[in-house]
Amino acid sequence: MEKLKNKDLERISIEEFKKSRKTPITIVLDNVRSSLNVGSVFRTSDAFLIEKIILCGITPTPPNKDIRKSALGSTNSVDWDYENNTIDAVLKLKKNNYQIIGVEQVKESIMLNNFNISKDPIAIIFGNEVDGVNNDVINLCNEIIEIPQFGTKHSLNISVSSGIVIWELWNKLVSFKN
Repeated sequence: MEKLKNKDLERISIEEFKKSRKTPITIVLDNVRSSLNVGSVFRTSDAFLIEKIILCGITPTPPNKDIRKSALGSTNSVDWDYENNTIDAVLKLKKNNYQIIGVEQVKESIMLNNFNISKDPIAIIFGNEVDGVNNDVINLCNEIIEIPQFGTKHSLNISVSSGIVIWELWNKLVSFKN
């Protein structure tokens, strides 16, 4: 086997990305501290044609050298907004008929592999690296999903969690549409 070179990957331009039909998922980052994590979420969102990212509270925003380091230019392709308060962002999404899905460990959570998307568009909320999704925000969610984990830590970095969740929900949306 031979590795593909960048010229062989048939990447679309930023203009083509902007014109592309997007996956009906909006990502909400609730007070995420790390610029590198934010950049990773942008990069994953670019890979799956995510509709938008909403950065809330203390979450760093572009332009930022550490976001740029891990985003590799995806802050130019993926649409994003900033909202001072996550609750305000969620209420606006609810008003626009988004299904609000928090990613957190709660008693009523549904394991990601058992979660079925009932409608789109959807908004996925990822929380702070230490405190998770704010409890007041959890109470606004239609559903809470959890990534099954079997080791001793039962926590994943938000960049890893977002990749797993976006991939799984993208697959479910593609199946839901077909």
